[in-house]
Amino acid sequence: MKNSAKIEGVIAPLVTPFNNDEVDYNGLLYNINMYNETDLDGYFVLGTNGEFKALSLEERYKVLEIVIANSAAEKKVIACTHSESTKHTIEITKKAADIGVDLVSILMPNFFAKLIDSAVMKSYIIDVAEESPVPVMLYNNPSVSNGVLITKEVIREVSGHKNVVGMKNSSKVDTKEYIEASANSFQLLSGSANFFYRDLKAGAVGGVMSLANVIPDKCVKLYKLFQNDNLQEARKLNKKIVDLNRNVSGFKGISAVKKAMDILDYKGGKPRKPLKGLTEEETEKLSHNLSSIK
Repeated sequence: MKNSAKIEGVIAPLVTPFNNDEVDYNGLLYNINMYNETDLDGYFVLGTNGEFKALSLEERYKVLEIVIANSAAEKKVIACTHSESTKHTIEITKKAADIGVDLVSILMPNFFAKLIDSAVMKSYIIDVAEESPVPVMLYNNPSVSNGVLITKEVIREVSGHKNVVGMKNSSKVDTKEYIEASANSFQLLSGSANFFYRDLKAGAVGGVMSLANVIPDKCVKLYKLFQNDNLQEARKLNKKIVDLNRNVSGFKGISAVKKAMDILDYKGGKPRKPLKGLTEEETEKLSHNLSSIK
């Protein structure tokens, strides 16, 4: 039986493929079957790369059902269950648990960003954790949450809760600072390939990186090199991965991640409108950038 509270290794933040602006569930299944053959440790579903804010609740639940029904037994499944209200987040969390996720992950409410102070964040986190049937992981990503940042002070106050087990850090705050502020049982995950190696050195237990959708084997290799203390090779591979990440995610965000997946025989497709896919010229540039990792 899996220990659902334990998070480690490389986790892919799955994209949601679209075909003619409708969710391509067959494409999603295709990707899962491909990733099941890798050494990825799990899947982060309905996060930023999953474009969850562009999905209806019905679509979100169907995506979860497909991932749960088709994931390899050893892969951990984490679902983002964010909503702007505590009430709705708890409802979505309980539904995700019923579907079968191992953990849930929550962004902070952010529509009324100026009102989301440390007290509000702590209340939100604890209220959700108390009601969640599965462990709760925090998702710290100010770039997609109206600038709302989970502070070290919040982590000091909530990291000891029995059902708050960790955090994916995609902020510019050094993950080491969160590690130093947290309870010993709290697990930190790097949220970017740019900082994955640095965060592992600081004590992170793994990473959730968009590039894991594109080059899962390379991301896993870096993690294993580090775990085996082969640091010289790890640093060499890390440089290639960081350079590529800046030329994929850092190039055109989710549009580039999805197109890179298409180029490498996964199912990415275009992002949902109003976001745009890459132009022909941008695609040629991306293809050239991808050749650097071979």
